[in-house]
Amino acid sequence: MRLAQDKAPGGTSAGGSPPEGTGADQPPADAAAGQAPTGTDAVFRLAAAGFQAARDALAGHRDDIVFEDTPAPRRLAPYATAIGATAYRDGVADEENEVASGRLVLLYDPDGQPGWTGVFRLVALVRADIEEEIAADPLLGAVGWSWLTDALDLHAAGYTAPSGTVTRVITEGFGAKDDEPPRTEFELRASWSPPEDTDLGVNVAAWCDLLAAAAGLPAQPPGTTALNPGRPRSGGRRRQ
Repeated sequence: MRLAQDKAPGGTSAGGSPPEGTGADQPPADAAAGQAPTGTDAVFRLAAAGFQAARDALAGHRDDIVFEDTPAPRRLAPYATAIGATAYRDGVADEENEVASGRLVLLYDPDGQPGWTGVFRLVALVRADIEEEIAADPLLGAVGWSWLTDALDLHAAGYTAPSGTVTRVITEGFGAKDDEPPRTEFELRASWSPPEDTDLGVNVAAWCDLLAAAAGLPAQPPGTTALNPGRPRSGGRRRQ
C-alpha cells in the first residue's frame, strides 16, 4: 500500500518548499561521520545520515519488515527526509501476507516551529487492517497510542511534545461491491520532538517497533500487546 503524502498531526506547521541543495527526499551521501557539522545544510545532512543508517541496520535484522525510499513532504519544514516500510506475515514479502505499512519523516527547521521543542521533529504514520471486533474495542485507541509511547520510552527516552491521533475505520461495500467483506482499519498518526544530543536513528527503531506491534509481529518492546494477525481477504491482501 502506498502512503499518501498527508498532512502531519499536531505539532507541525506548513512552510515553503525546501531550498535547493537541502537533500530533501534524498538520502544524504556526503555527511562526514564524526565531523562537526557547519551550517544548516550540514546539520541536516549529518542528522539524516544517522536516520538512514538506522534504517539500513534494521533492514539487516528483520525479514518481516521491508524498507523502501519514499518522498518527503515538502510543505512541513525547510528540510525533510522520509522512509517507508511494509510489514509481512511470516517474513513472506508478497501481497497476500502484507499486514501493515507506514512512513516516518524527519523534519528540520533551523528556526524551530510552534509545538516543537527543538529544531527537529519526527512525523509517523502506521496503518494496519484489524478484525472487526478489535476495531469495536473502546480501548483500541489507548492501546495503539501505548505502542508508540512504549517504543519511544525504550529507544528514544527523553523525547518531548508527543501529539497524534488513533483512528479506526469500518468500510462496507454496496451495490456492485456488495460481495466484498467489510474492511476494518487501524491508523496512527503522531509526531514528537526527538531527545537532544542523541543519534536520530533511535527514533527509527521506535517506529519500527510500533509498526511491528500494529502488524502483530514478534519482538515488540517489553510490555506491549500486539494484535492477532487478521484473516487474508479472498483474492488480495489482508493487512492486520
